[in-house]
Amino acid sequence: MIFLIGLGVASGMLVTLSRQLNGRLALTTSAMQSSFWNHLVGFVVLVPCALIAGSLWPETAASAPIFAWAGGAIGVIFVASGSWLIPRLGAALTGGLLVAGQMLSSVSLDLLRGEGGVLWMQIAGVALILLGVWLSRRR
Repeated sequence: MIFLIGLGVASGMLVTLSRQLNGRLALTTSAMQSSFWNHLVGFVVLVPCALIAGSLWPETAASAPIFAWAGGAIGVIFVASGSWLIPRLGAALTGGLLVAGQMLSSVSLDLLRGEGGVLWMQIAGVALILLGVWLSRRR
């Protein structure tokens, strides 16, 4: 379990680093161009990794529901908006807002799916993240 927690924290750190690098690129190009290069380079890296892992097209991909393919389009919006926000808001505020949005949508999706959990604790967690974002911006 400790390994999985560490992997989650490291992945979060890489998201922040990626957002910062894309934000820097967006300063000299645009948010959409930065997003394009992010996805192109990601694709070039992903293809050999997927081939080493097994294949690019799993057997069950054809039976996936149509909405399951929306992740790529949502990723473009996420990357482009993060690239646009980082230079304007800074890494800490942008990161805090992204985490707050992720928590809000995660709690909402868990509620919609009927997943277990203590609702007041989930709401308190989201509130604490928002409080942290607000406190980080106080002068």
